[in-house]
Amino acid sequence: MITGILLLCLAVGLYVVCSLYLLRNPWILHKRKRLEFYCRNISHRGGSGEKIENTMEAFTHAVSAGTEMLEMDCHLTSDGYVVISHDSNLMRQTGYDQTVSSLRFQDLPLYEERLEVTFYVGHYSTGKDRQFVLLEDLFKKFPSMPMILEIKENNDLLIKKVSNLLKQYHRESITVWASEESGVMVKCKEQNPSMPYMFTMKRGILLLLLFYTGLLPFVPLGESLLFFYLPSIINRTYIPEESILKKRFVVYLLQKLTMRKSLFEHLTKRGLQVQLFVCNEESDMEAAFAVGATGVMSDYPTLLTNFIKKHPPPIYN
Repeated sequence: MITGILLLCLAVGLYVVCSLYLLRNPWILHKRKRLEFYCRNISHRGGSGEKIENTMEAFTHAVSAGTEMLEMDCHLTSDGYVVISHDSNLMRQTGYDQTVSSLRFQDLPLYEERLEVTFYVGHYSTGKDRQFVLLEDLFKKFPSMPMILEIKENNDLLIKKVSNLLKQYHRESITVWASEESGVMVKCKEQNPSMPYMFTMKRGILLLLLFYTGLLPFVPLGESLLFFYLPSIINRTYIPEESILKKRFVVYLLQKLTMRKSLFEHLTKRGLQVQLFVCNEESDMEAAFAVGATGVMSDYPTLLTNFIKKHPPPIYN
């Protein structure tokens, strides 16, 4: 009995030691990922705090302000065009209670003249450009700019059309598949398996379970990027719709469980990039980089560019 307990303790101790060592030295088991981009400054919806979100004016302004990556969401119009829009229903953005999929591209209404910044409550953006933009037009205008494309619908035709555009403009290596839904991500990878892709919600939860059980250093990861909220923005600059996130204890727990520097350091040593969002104040940008993020997503590309110039974060090669 005593011998069995001692052997069990020895095995557990050996496992803990190996896990901790490999957590700090993951290259022993895993080949480091090599992406063709390294982005510290990511513009959320094209920088929706400085211009109307997801317009050509917003994307152009963000690039001129020094952003290193553009984030956007894709939908399909009734006549088969891939259009950039965060919402499927256009009420918030335009005041019209219609869906993108029910309209032809030429019939999409204009954005509101003044639009509240979703992740900076009480702040609004304006701009001269209020038109929706085609994904293809962005590919033409910014051929070498890395982009994150979130597929907002579980729509086979949408995924196929996006994939075809990526191949047509030779952008697979500098464009990221993004979706919270595992089913959508499976289809994206089937259409274009060569592209880097992010953790879905389910895979993110699994990542945390692997980390806290000590199994993460032993498990291969197909993903190349981790996107996650900076929890400290919740109920401050960002007011969530989910009632559970309005509870202080839940946000506190989320902060403690997810913002683990040792986890982020392990991922970056394996060549993954960790991007925290949506940081619209300098204090949040500072907090994100301090906890080990390789990049920050913001609605204010000019503010983020200036912050990085004043406080250059480390580059994890």
